[in-house]
This record gives sequence, C-alpha cells and structure tokens, in this order.
Amino acid sequence: MTYHPGFANHVATEAVPGALPIGRNSPQHVPFGLYAEQLSGTAFTAPRSENRRSWLYRLRPTAQHGAFRPYDGAPHLKTAPFIDVPPSPNRLRWDPLPMPDVPTNWVDGLITYGGTGNVAQHNGVGIHLYAATADMDRVFFSADGELLIVPQEGRLAIDTELGRIDVAPLQVVVIPRGVRFRVALPDGHARGYVCENYGALLRLPDLGPIGANGLANPRDFETPSAWFEDRDEPCEVIQKFQGALWTVTLDHSPFDVVAWHGNLAPYRYDLTRFNTINTVSFDHPDPSIFTVLTSPSETPGTANVDFVIFPPRWMVAEDSFRPPWFHRNVMSEFMGLITGAYDAKEGGFAPGGASLHNQMNGHGPDRASYDKAVAATLVPHQIVDTMAFMFETHHVVRPTRWASETPTMQLDYDDVWTGFAKARLPG
Repeated sequence: MTYHPGFANHVATEAVPGALPIGRNSPQHVPFGLYAEQLSGTAFTAPRSENRRSWLYRLRPTAQHGAFRPYDGAPHLKTAPFIDVPPSPNRLRWDPLPMPDVPTNWVDGLITYGGTGNVAQHNGVGIHLYAATADMDRVFFSADGELLIVPQEGRLAIDTELGRIDVAPLQVVVIPRGVRFRVALPDGHARGYVCENYGALLRLPDLGPIGANGLANPRDFETPSAWFEDRDEPCEVIQKFQGALWTVTLDHSPFDVVAWHGNLAPYRYDLTRFNTINTVSFDHPDPSIFTVLTSPSETPGTANVDFVIFPPRWMVAEDSFRPPWFHRNVMSEFMGLITGAYDAKEGGFAPGGASLHNQMNGHGPDRASYDKAVAATLVPHQIVDTMAFMFETHHVVRPTRWASETPTMQLDYDDVWTGFAKARLPG
C-alpha cells in the first residue's frame, strides 16, 4: 500500500497503467472503456485556492443503482438540528463507551453524543463515538458531511473508492462527504470518536505570526493510491442523507475506481508529527495554538469547528500557572482522551471518555490539579505519554437524549470543583 504526501495536493494515481486519460478529464473515449465521473467537495465556482474535486475513472457509473429505501440500523446515530432535549449549561462528562456485547460493525456502533447547527443549512457538526466488534459487510457514506475519525482503541482498515487506508490510535483519517467506504477491524474490536462536519471543509489553519513552519505540516498528510475491486456480486450501500439512513443493494462492488486525479480524497495524519508551539517565557497559550485542522465559519477567525490536540510537550513558563487556567469561553468544547492523562484533570477523565463544556460556562482544572500546580517547583517539565483532543465550535453543543440519560454519564462531575478555599484579602 502506498500513500501520496501533502494536504489537498493534486494527486494522479492509477491501479492499471494507462487508465488515466492524458490531456482531457472526460474524453470521448476513456481508456479501457472506463467511465469518467467528477466528485466535487465544493461548489464548481469556489475560488481556485479552495476548490476541491477529483476525477474518478471507474468500471461503472455511480448512478447505476435502484431506489434507496429506509435503513433501520444504527439506532443511536443522529443529526442536527438536535432538539430531543433542551441544551444544557451544565458541565458534562462521560465514562468510556463500553464495547457492545453482541457483534456490531462500525456503522451500527456509532452513537451520537450531540452536535450543533443544521445539516440542511450546511453548518455545524455532529459528534459521535463508536464501539465496534465486527467487520463491515456493507458499504457506507455520508451525504451530510465529511467524517473526521479519531481512533482511541484498535486499528481500522478502511477501504474507500479512492484507495485503502490503515489508521491506528494516534492517527486520524478524514473521509470526504459522499465517498463510500467500509471498515474492517484488524484487532477484532475498535473504539473512537467521529466529528461529522456539515460546514466548510476542514483545512490547515493559517499560521500568522508563527511564520512558515509549525503545527501540522502539509507534507505529513497522506492520501491513498488507486485501488479497486472487480466483483460482480450483491453489495449493500448505506447512505446518511439529511439525518436519515437509506440503503440500496448493488449487483457489484462500488469500489471500482481504477484511476483518479484531483485534490479531494480521503487522507490520514499521524498526530505524533504535530510540531507543538508553546510559550518559552510566561503564561499558558490559548488552546488555538494546538489546532490541527479547522472548518471556518462566515465570521473570520471563528471556527465552525476546530480540531485541537494536547500532545506531549515541554512546559517551561516562568512564574506561571501551567495547566489550562479557569476560563469561560464563547466557544464550546467537546473533549476526548486517546491515551494517558490530561494535565488539567487528576482523575475521572479516562481514555475513551468525553466531556462537554458549553459556551460561557466556567471550567478549568479540578481541585487536585490546581493544588498540585500552585505548589509545583517551576522547573522545565516534560508532559509525556498523553494525547487529548478537542472539537471546539462557536455553536452551543446540544446533547442527544442518549447522551443525557446514559449510565456512563458522571453525575458527580461538578464535584471536581468543590473545596476551593476563598481567597483572603489583607486587612
């Protein structure tokens, strides 16, 4: 399996030599009688710098299928607008999602914790977790948004129309809107997080005063080489469309793209390659300095969603409180933990778990973390063996009914901020 480096670079790849047309995207006679099909991730007239599309050359046109009918699986997969329960100002935290006790594939194992916006208006996100114990014997795609998949436990082997991608914990993968894929579990089980982005496509953040280098480097993003299946046998395809699931059975494999070129494709990124920027003088930098990918909103500098990580790093600030400080934020923060411990929580926030701190509600280090930080000798300290992340959005995250009622919710979460002594003024 080979990959092509670079974020949103124009890639040309063919599984059979000579399958890519030269000079014309859709010539009258495509090599080998293949069918030319354009996959557009942005409007045709989007500026060249933002335009994302690829040309696919396949054994059959995607249009060759019967009518979709409703699909009754994945009962806990939901879509914005989230109106089942009122939005909550309370700080929420959940234990890790347990593995299912019956064989469950990746799609049926998706559970929505909440989200923002409105899928019909192309804004907001859906936030899902998955726990799976079986390979998919069907194919899935979302017409509602691109999927940022963050494995926490267990590897994923993902077959897509544009190639095969292997992804493991401490890596992430993005599947564009509309791209068909299936997931196998090399380890027999898997758990992780998914951000379904309804809004503007994820991209690298601008670096501004940081300069030319830092954060995620474009060359570290990888797209797959062309690969295809030539199988004439029934294959079920499930699509997510405006929040509902639909199914149709083809008489062939949809993974029949023999060649493709363009800048819209699935891609993966190794989080350990992130070039962390930090303070070397005083104060704790804003979490935006850890942004891997961003989906901008109509308001400059304000994200539809940011994907932010908290990786291993050195802490060297002088005369400063080093964990994240207490704060109230116009942005809403949904956090997950891939491995290790998070430096602002001494316990309770476990790998595979999650927390939600909604807009303008105070949060920060728990009592144990605060006491430890203010008593620490401020020498250079390296944070190791950890990887937390955050889906941060300028919308309020509305939990689903499942997330509001699940026994994995920690009903005593507020207690972590009890016991702080009142400050004593002089006199």
